[in-house]
Amino acid sequence: MARDRADLLDLLRALSAVEWEQPTVAAPWVVRDVVAHILGDDVSRLARGRDGHQVDAPGPGEPLPAFIHRFNGQWVNATRRASTRVLIDLLTVTTEQVVTFWASRDPDALGEPVSWAGPGPAPVWLDCARDATEYWVHQQQIREATGRPGGTEPATLWAILDTFLHAVPLTLADRSGSALTIATDVGSWTWVRSEEGWRRAPAVAGGAVLTIDADLLWRVCVRMVEPDQARTRAHIDGDVAAAVLEMVSIIR
Repeated sequence: MARDRADLLDLLRALSAVEWEQPTVAAPWVVRDVVAHILGDDVSRLARGRDGHQVDAPGPGEPLPAFIHRFNGQWVNATRRASTRVLIDLLTVTTEQVVTFWASRDPDALGEPVSWAGPGPAPVWLDCARDATEYWVHQQQIREATGRPGGTEPATLWAILDTFLHAVPLTLADRSGSALTIATDVGSWTWVRSEEGWRRAPAVAGGAVLTIDADLLWRVCVRMVEPDQARTRAHIDGDVAAAVLEMVSIIR
């Protein structure tokens, strides 16, 4: 997370005024809106996680994704008053504090739920990894919008996917099968089915296999590519392998 955020700040300092206004795949947000959203994530994490400060929650009958969309939109709209320099200065301050916050936590303790991995409290390390993957995805959106690629070396893609794939057991909870392997150009992951559900396991022979490019898989996980599009670009062996492409590793 610290390295990724340092790369993001270097990127933002290099952007031109025109690049700050470029549209992103997170429409209708432009680059400056995505940056403001990252800042908002920092403020929210520090306020509730470090300081125990909670001022908003879903309204009666309001689904969590709808609440998150409303909450994020309010922040982004308000921060349009800030210049790009102010956004960078504030993000520089919150970056240090967020990294320090996570470094101070016990990674094996229980923290906030990671809703796309399961309904119960998640270990702190997964909660932290969830935040790190979100920051990384937003940086990729900015890089693609401005034509400045980076941050996609194999070790990074492996770490991103290793986090996102914690959504597999929830995605396949009602699916029968014996085993599933997801094979990419940066690594492979295997799950086996037991009475308790799907769990990660060492590589096994047999079962369903999804062979897919790592760059494509992370985009499917955050719906920058839809499952139907991915199915035409992946090798699918077994119904479970096809079903796993419905996985979503973000709140939406």
